[in-house]
Amino acid sequence: MCCTDMALAYVEAHASWSEANTRPSLGRDYAAFVAKMPDRSSRAEFAVEGVRCAACMTAIERGLAPLPGVASARLNFSDRRLAVTWKAEAAPDVPAVLAALNALGYAAQPFAPDRLADAEAAETKRLIRALAVAGFASMNVMLLAISVWAGSVSDMTPENRDLFHWIQALIALPAAAYAGRPFYEGAFRGLRAGRVTMDFPITLGVVLTLVMSVVESVSGATHAYFDGAVMLLFFLLIGRVLDQTMRRRTRACAENLAALRSERATLADTNGGLRDVPLAELVPGARILVRPGERVPADGLVEHGISELDHSLVTGETAAVMVRGGDRVFAGALNGSGALTVTVTAAAGASLLDEVEGLMRRALEARSRALVLADRATRLYVPLVHAAAALTLVGWLAAGAGWHAGLVDAVAVLIVTCPCALGLAIPAVQVVTAGALFREGVLLNDGTGLERFAQVDTVVFDKTGTLTLPEPVLTAGTFDPKALATAARLALSSRHPMATALAATAGGSEPFPCAEEAAGLGVRAQVDGVELRLGSARFCGAEAEAAAALAADPEASVICFRAGDGAPVAFPVRQGLRPDAAEVVAGLATLGHRVLILSGDRAAAVEAVARRLGVAEWEAGLAPQDKIARIEDLQRAGRRVLMVGDGLNDAPALATAHASLSPVTAAHVSQAAADALFLGRGLTPVLSVLTMGRRARRLMLQNLWFSAVYNVLAVPLAAFGLLTPLIAALAMSGSSLVVTANALRARSGAAGTPAEAVGRPPVAAPVPSAA
Repeated sequence: MCCTDMALAYVEAHASWSEANTRPSLGRDYAAFVAKMPDRSSRAEFAVEGVRCAACMTAIERGLAPLPGVASARLNFSDRRLAVTWKAEAAPDVPAVLAALNALGYAAQPFAPDRLADAEAAETKRLIRALAVAGFASMNVMLLAISVWAGSVSDMTPENRDLFHWIQALIALPAAAYAGRPFYEGAFRGLRAGRVTMDFPITLGVVLTLVMSVVESVSGATHAYFDGAVMLLFFLLIGRVLDQTMRRRTRACAENLAALRSERATLADTNGGLRDVPLAELVPGARILVRPGERVPADGLVEHGISELDHSLVTGETAAVMVRGGDRVFAGALNGSGALTVTVTAAAGASLLDEVEGLMRRALEARSRALVLADRATRLYVPLVHAAAALTLVGWLAAGAGWHAGLVDAVAVLIVTCPCALGLAIPAVQVVTAGALFREGVLLNDGTGLERFAQVDTVVFDKTGTLTLPEPVLTAGTFDPKALATAARLALSSRHPMATALAATAGGSEPFPCAEEAAGLGVRAQVDGVELRLGSARFCGAEAEAAAALAADPEASVICFRAGDGAPVAFPVRQGLRPDAAEVVAGLATLGHRVLILSGDRAAAVEAVARRLGVAEWEAGLAPQDKIARIEDLQRAGRRVLMVGDGLNDAPALATAHASLSPVTAAHVSQAAADALFLGRGLTPVLSVLTMGRRARRLMLQNLWFSAVYNVLAVPLAAFGLLTPLIAALAMSGSSLVVTANALRARSGAAGTPAEAVGRPPVAAPVPSAA
């Protein structure tokens, strides 16, 4: 099925941009939308209206390739964002790109997330209003049509019949003019650019049916077909609204990355003064101040200061990392308790955060090129429908039947082959399956992900926050109750995640009033003349105790406590495994899936988790590029990979994988990149999405086959004059009801508990095979 239009608000925005294109100063207005890349090339992104199927993507990219200076044009089909890159020696020409897109039949404007959000909301409202109008008109016109049908076999006079026809016209004509706008506009844009889109046969069928019905009413004929036209629009709009509902806003990727990126930085000049500057003004070699609680605005090296940085979103490492002079820091990392002076090594456009964004963008663009079932089904639809209707008209004219009879049968062909069943075949299954998955604790981000889940044969897990729970806890052990209680009270004065875990687990309730934090080291307090310390091993003089604790539990991180000259204590804190992780991994293996762990965490911690879960293939210390490389290697070997991850460092891998899943506690960027999110503390939803994905794909294929068989049977009947446009409309409506009823079968078929998935054979725990 072709995809929905972008927002109607884009039309007005495009008009304002087009008007601006005539002004000589326009180039300066677009400067904010053009980014300079590290290789000195220029790049801009555009929101494109009217992208509806894979053919649109090809037409746009080929149409922009001849523009002077354009190195590449790549359209992300999932969010309708076009990325245009100009060569290093060429000046970026945004107006030329907009003009070329307009000539191709697509309205566009430079991409801005806030405008896109407003445009999508406006488009959704427009479709719902159109659906409401078409539904209201369908009900009323059908009631009048039923009266005419009943009167035809009773004593209705021709005058009353004509009156009812004209009342139908008064309702149907304005309703069709309003409700059909999404299709008329798409057809007109395509024709203006010399292309025939999926909207063209719809528009042609509706317009010809209405025109012919008016002609029949004027001539006093027995039948008019206003009901068929408005019912046609009603069912098609149902498909449009369903598709719009399932199309999640992948623009969230850009917004969530922007949330991690500081828009301004505190620049330290050579005289020791501080100045707040935009991020764009930072250059390599600049000195910036990063205060406690701020995110690092650019990659760099620490010049002065000691603090602890939360790198978990960047590297996946659970423990906060202590940094001091000479250590490397990355944009997006959250500064802890100390102020840092950082020398910038990579500023805006070249930081690790920018690299992650680029990796995600390329991965999403690559994924958007994979045709889903609906795209494959519609590639041949338009030419076949047009050919069938044209041959019907030509055939009847050649047989001497006249224009009227030939046109009636040609319109019947257009109506009976209208893509209602085809349009509902996929989104109806998606919506029903999304509801079933929700009951299993899974929130579907992208309806097309169901088809990818059905094909998965390899599952790759991240460790931190995915196989383990997101919140750290104090591990079981024998501790001095008094030391533990005192450490827990002291922990209440620290913002460090391990201190928070210690306080929560040990039940600290009231902090010491005199506690103070030592930047980058820990927290101390004087109580009854005794100094209490909680923090790093060095801060507490507990290096030996910390080493012993880590040797006993390689997965743990250590927070230490010391009271005066007493013996220090090392408290191991770690993220525990999800309660059903072992059962789910065993269930995946039983179902024939290959399971791997790819993590950015320490090798000792990853190995311990892999051993406990029985996973033979694992790798640790991986950067985002490394995870992508491993997944691409698997996919080149013919594997269909499901990536399950939660951190910012997992987001590019989630976008690269054939299908992706994230916990609802994941970083927002990872949530946006994933096909689905799962709720709760368990991993059972991983089994649910795989089994229900296979069931959904099987139902989609059944619906598509039914649509194909229906058309094969109905077209000859309409072409040979055995179906009037009215009967054709009823047949079309019936086919839509059939595929919708079949889609409702997706409500069953969840995976059940992990124990069930492991302990029962596939016959008892059905895993439908992908057709």
